[in-house]
Amino acid sequence: MDDHDVDAYAKLLRRVNSPRVVVDNDACEHATVIQVDTVKRQGALLEVVQVLTDLNLVITKAYMSSDGVWFMNVFYVTDDHGNKIGDEGIFNCIEKALESDACMVKSTGKILLSKEHNLIELTGTDRPGLLSEVCAVLTDLRCSVVNAEIWAHNAIAAAVIHITDQSTGTAIEDPRKLSLIKNLLYNVLKGHGDFRTPIVSISAPVEIHTGRRLHQMMFAARDFERPDSENGDSARPYVTVLDCPGRDYTVVTATSIGRPKLVFDTVCTLTDMQYLVFHGAVVTDSKKAYQEYYIRHVDGFPTSSEAERQRVTECIQAAIERRASEGLQLELFTDDHFGLLSYITRILRENGLWPKSAEISTRNGKAKHNYIVTDVSGNPVDPKTIFLIHQQMGQTVLQVKGNLSVPPKFPQETPRSFLFGGLFRCPSFQNFGLN
Repeated sequence: MDDHDVDAYAKLLRRVNSPRVVVDNDACEHATVIQVDTVKRQGALLEVVQVLTDLNLVITKAYMSSDGVWFMNVFYVTDDHGNKIGDEGIFNCIEKALESDACMVKSTGKILLSKEHNLIELTGTDRPGLLSEVCAVLTDLRCSVVNAEIWAHNAIAAAVIHITDQSTGTAIEDPRKLSLIKNLLYNVLKGHGDFRTPIVSISAPVEIHTGRRLHQMMFAARDFERPDSENGDSARPYVTVLDCPGRDYTVVTATSIGRPKLVFDTVCTLTDMQYLVFHGAVVTDSKKAYQEYYIRHVDGFPTSSEAERQRVTECIQAAIERRASEGLQLELFTDDHFGLLSYITRILRENGLWPKSAEISTRNGKAKHNYIVTDVSGNPVDPKTIFLIHQQMGQTVLQVKGNLSVPPKFPQETPRSFLFGGLFRCPSFQNFGLN
């Protein structure tokens, strides 16, 4: 077989094994139904969920099942307003992204790749004022923040930040300046007498998915570990990890408050922990969500010990909580200018607000900031504080989303109410046998 025949055969295999996508807007009254059939392999489910999530589609219901070497996924999705997808361009984007030979997520535009940026990754102990201090260092060193996402969970903070040199608008190449930035950020993260060693890295941009990378960074920092006294906290997601007798599966169930990107966060964590999802079901709305996954380790075996099951429980709880920070959501949209991020985070700090998460993006001279904040004790924000911040920032640029009340506790559910009975009675699974 010559080289031409080899190439033709390789292309044929890709076409045969590429995901098959069917988008149906008539099958359900309240959601658009997307069916994706893929070859069963490590990471395939995550890639599909990642594409839907990056297109800002909300998964309200999902069924996943493997049949031999093939994997069938059915997703019921809406836009962020709860409506069916009416934009034909979105349909085309979904099909193009999922059926592409290239890595699926590249088509969604959520991976920031530019040779004009430097990538900074930070992990350390969270505390009030930390984000403001990090932004002040970058501003003092004449670094412009192009995009950034910051998570804080269980006293640990992680950040992925893209910067440029303010004077040139391009990536910083001077090794002495890069070393200075790294050292100063390390000192800020180190704080005073902190027992946890910060991690600071600066590099040229690499192909990363920011959300997945933040999960990995938080996992590496062991943010899933909590004191024994907090393990029974009723405000936490309710997660069970049990053996499936006679089926050689481990069954993971999770009950939590419903929110966007929830399925991605759970599947991402299972994938990075080296588990394969063979079957699954998800039902979610704005109030609560139920997830159920039948998994095995990549070596083909279910969990083998109580310690392993406990670790999976803790990691799924952490994955659900990281993006669901309790607090008040603030959104700012304004003209971008150098030092804006440092200015905004300084105002938050001076008014006693503690960002628990932040997402910053800049494009075409405009800046969009999203924060979830509490007071410095982790308690709900006093409305008087928001009034003061409005006066300093202006009513037209700052919007408050949600309310100042304490978020509801996670709904509690016994394992049997959703386990087995919910999944195996589902009509979508009647034609699929467990392997």
